Amino acid sequence: MILALSCPDRPGVVSAVSSLLFEAGCNILDAQQLDDTETGRFFMRVVFDRLDQAKSQAEIAASIKGLAERLNMTFTLRESSAKKKVMLLVSKFDHCLADLLYRWRIGELQMEVTAIVSNHGRELLACTDLDELPFYHLPVTKQTKMEQEARIWELVQKTNTELVVLARYMQILSDGLSAKLAGRCINIHHSFLPGFKGAKPYHQAHERGVKLIGATAHYITSDLDEGPIIEQDVERISHRDTPDDLVRKGRDIERRVLASAVRHHLEDRVMLNGRKTVVFTG
Repeated sequence: MILALSCPDRPGVVSAVSSLLFEAGCNILDAQQLDDTETGRFFMRVVFDRLDQAKSQAEIAASIKGLAERLNMTFTLRESSAKKKVMLLVSKFDHCLADLLYRWRIGELQMEVTAIVSNHGRELLACTDLDELPFYHLPVTKQTKMEQEARIWELVQKTNTELVVLARYMQILSDGLSAKLAGRCINIHHSFLPGFKGAKPYHQAHERGVKLIGATAHYITSDLDEGPIIEQDVERISHRDTPDDLVRKGRDIERRVLASAVRHHLEDRVMLNGRKTVVFTG
C-alpha cells in the first residue's frame, strides 16, 4: 500500500505514522520525507505491506484518518497494485500520445486508459493502434469551445477518470475546467516559453540562436503554462542544428518528460506545495 501525506510540520509526525503502521501489523518497505522550512509543511510517502494478522485496509484507513484529524493532515491511501484511471487528450501532434500508450502496453505505466479525446479526427493521427480504446472526436471552434469542454467534463465524471493528460492537446482550457481538474491534469510545454509563444516555437528559438531547448510537465492552472512543475529536461543545441533538428529533439524531450511526470503522479510521488510540488523520485 502507498500512503502519501502532508501536514504542518511538528515534532513526532514520523514516529506517529510509523507507530500506527506497526500497531496495525504492517511492515514499511520504503519511506521518503521532506520538512519544507520555507512553508512550514511536512511531506511523506510511505510504501508498506500488510503482514499476516494485520488490520484490514478499512481499519488502517480509519486509524490514519484519526491521526490526520489530530495533526491537520491531508493524505491519500491506496493499494500499490490499483491502477488509476487516465484520460488522454491530443491534437494533431501525437508523439506524446503514442509514447504513453506504448509505455502503458508494456506495463511501464500502471494505468487504465478511460478514453482518448481529440479536437481532430482519428485519421489525422499517425498513432493508429487505438482500436480497443474509446475515442471521442470533439472539434473545437470559438462557438463550440464551452460545449466541448462540458462534454470532456462529462466524460471525466462518467468514466471516473482520476488523471487527465494533455498529450500535446493544443487547446487552452477555460478557468472553470482548469479549476475542476486542479491537481489532476498534467500538461507538457516547451521550457523556453514564455519567451517563444505562438506558432512554431522551435523555429523562433532557432532564429534567436538558443543553446538549450527543453520541456516542462506541470499541473494546469488558470495561468497558462505556469502551473506547479513536476518534471523538466533540456538538451544542448549548436549552430549546426536546423529548425527541423530542434523539432525532432524537442519531440524526444517532450515524450520522456511527460512520461516521467505521469509515472510520478500514478505512483503517488507528487504532492502540491503551494505553487510548487514535492516529487519523491524512485
